[in-house]
Amino acid sequence: MSLAPRLDIRQSQSLVMTPQLQQAIKLLALSNLEIEGFIAEEVERNPLLEASAAEDSDAPDREPVAEVRDERVAADELVTGTGAGDEPTLDVDYATESHQQDSVADGGSGMDGALSMTGASAGGVGGDDGPDLDAFADTSLSLADHLLAQAGPAIPHEDAFIAAHLIDQIDEAGYLTVSLLDIANRLGVPLVRVERVLATIQTFDPTGVGARDLAECLALQAREADRYDPCIARLIDNLDLLARGELTRLKRMCDVDDEDMADMIRELRGYDPKPGCRYGGEPAQSVTPDLFVARTKAGWAIEINASTLPRVLVNRSYYTELSGGQQDKASKAWLSDCLASANWLVKALDQRQRTIIKVATEIVKQQEAFFLKGVAHLRPLTLRQVADAIEMHESTVSRVTSNKYVSCARGLYELKYFFTSAIQSADGGEAVSAQAVKSAIKALIDTEGAKILSDDTLVELLNAKGFDIARRTVAKYREALGIGSSVQRRRARALEGG
Repeated sequence: MSLAPRLDIRQSQSLVMTPQLQQAIKLLALSNLEIEGFIAEEVERNPLLEASAAEDSDAPDREPVAEVRDERVAADELVTGTGAGDEPTLDVDYATESHQQDSVADGGSGMDGALSMTGASAGGVGGDDGPDLDAFADTSLSLADHLLAQAGPAIPHEDAFIAAHLIDQIDEAGYLTVSLLDIANRLGVPLVRVERVLATIQTFDPTGVGARDLAECLALQAREADRYDPCIARLIDNLDLLARGELTRLKRMCDVDDEDMADMIRELRGYDPKPGCRYGGEPAQSVTPDLFVARTKAGWAIEINASTLPRVLVNRSYYTELSGGQQDKASKAWLSDCLASANWLVKALDQRQRTIIKVATEIVKQQEAFFLKGVAHLRPLTLRQVADAIEMHESTVSRVTSNKYVSCARGLYELKYFFTSAIQSADGGEAVSAQAVKSAIKALIDTEGAKILSDDTLVELLNAKGFDIARRTVAKYREALGIGSSVQRRRARALEGG
């Protein structure tokens, strides 16, 4: 065996992910709104790219983002880097081209990139854009601003910095979340001074703000309503007993009868446990659908929500102008890279839309009963089933269904919602989805009336409906729905009756 150094030549094969391939995979998992941000970044760094509103269609020398070409690239070919073909030529006959549309009502036949039909020809989701719901968002002052405005005339000038610090530590619900001793040490002031400022803040609107726990919050509101007598004070001090429904013990502690206890509980229910929530905070963000699904006479229409997706344009006239001048070698290489990057982005976004439409079409086909009859008819479905049906990889389907929402006649749903585990039928028939079982459990509990249904009773009723399900599964689904146990529901019913 020779120990001398030597040179060997070996030949091997390996799969290397190029930056463009990695970016194409990343684009699949982004929602339309995230794609909008990505496009803005690309337009900023590439002078040959331009982004226009989705409704702009008068761009004779530019290439649309979702142009329908004859040379279609398979979805998995984009991921594997094969079949990409040559870069598109600069001379395009736009009289024969099909353009991305904002809705079905916008255009005629060549709309593969925007609309797909399940067992049908072109149909309509159509219609004008709805009202901008964000225009109705709450623009009121935040809780901190509201409290600071009241602190101005109520707090002495020398204590203003203490008040500002205390208000800054009050959360959105209106509670003070930091110890007064910590605040006193941090500001270097006596504790009694901080307590005095807090007592003043607790007189501000909304009543109950600045409390350190629920009991103090309710006590402040009871004092404001002139209802803080010794009986209700004991009730507030023993909220844990009230939560457990130990009314007999509470009546003995408060020295009241059934009628007085009912009045006191009714009084507490009229108070606001989170007084700060009525002010400010972050405005609620509405979910924007990425897809529209609608029933037509000919079948199902599935359309990309193009209103949230800017149209990317390749400015070929600007490229011709730049390439026609005198350039050094580095400038020519840079311009070629910009053109290649722009053409790749247009092609990748085009293929992304085709892939999303293809996956969504198969989901609608598999879950047609849900779209027609509701959640009780949701079928068990896995990513592999969809991937096998459309001849794609399972990971591709997973990326496509991430962060994507579909709007249909039954509401707004995430694409992941349609993938549920299977529950075997009690009579040996076709399995049902876990979501359908959850819907059945909720319906039974909503109609249970005066007789509270235990988990064992729910199992029997579900078995009678054809669901072969264990008690622990019923408990798990019930908790996932945010529904308490039979004991908790019975206590809640007793408090309502009290």
